Amino acid sequence: MQSSVFHRLFLLLPLAYQHTSNDADHKVTHWNYEYHGTNWGGTCQSGVEQSPIQLAYEKAYTVPLPRIVFKNYDVRLKEPLMLINNGHSVHMDIPETQNGNRPYITGGLLKGRYQAEGFHFHWGSPTTRGSEHSINKRRFDVEMHIVHRNVRYNDLKEALKHADGVAVLGIMFKIVKNPDRTYPGLNKVFAATSNVVRYESESEISGSISVGQLLGDLDTRNFFTYKGSLTTPDCNEAVTWTVFSQILPIPFGHVAKLWRIRDSSGHSLINNFRLTQPLNGRSVFYRTPIDGTKGK
Repeated sequence: MQSSVFHRLFLLLPLAYQHTSNDADHKVTHWNYEYHGTNWGGTCQSGVEQSPIQLAYEKAYTVPLPRIVFKNYDVRLKEPLMLINNGHSVHMDIPETQNGNRPYITGGLLKGRYQAEGFHFHWGSPTTRGSEHSINKRRFDVEMHIVHRNVRYNDLKEALKHADGVAVLGIMFKIVKNPDRTYPGLNKVFAATSNVVRYESESEISGSISVGQLLGDLDTRNFFTYKGSLTTPDCNEAVTWTVFSQILPIPFGHVAKLWRIRDSSGHSLINNFRLTQPLNGRSVFYRTPIDGTKGK
């Protein structure tokens, strides 16, 4: 199956030990998570607006930003939906919906419309938590990223060249013994995860889902938002981040499936997170409801 532009960008080259020079402009080609990004070169090393970061309520500017508006998030996507092990994560491209439209978001710090391109996960291990961002110095078991492209640019490759090119939603999950809710969309995704243990393997997700089903009953009113970068090479500083403050419960069995994923060398793909980066004077905003109502 031919991969989309987003898959090719996220995959880059097969996972291998990174080879870099001392030149800060040297592009990262081969990379892994052995040192959690501390040995990546290029923009990852020289950038000043890098992600992820430590988020904290008391250090963020609390402002009445517009809420994130989700369009076509509740419409089921066209099948087949393929989950792929790209050596760095498990990933799915987001196609158009069954009515021929594309899911997109507006609001928050975003100026314009951002179309959903794909989603993937970052996780830890049986002994470590794997979220990339932290909230009040606390990290969580899994962080899901839903990547969006500014529609003013033709594709993600072009969008990554611009400061307003990309928007990423960050959703945190924590393992609980008996979750008090279920997520039909995520359940289908994690069911397929068992079939993508090997590098470059792919599995069709059973039936169809909407992008909104990935969010479950997430309260989308409250979130952190800031200007940052991709958390994978080349760490392009083209991302407006929206990280929701509500932490969703997830069963142990779902996360355990991620711990079994293998990289291109056949090793366990665990702890696939980048360490938090310096803020370097950036402003982080925390959105609270303007009118006290809940909405997605």
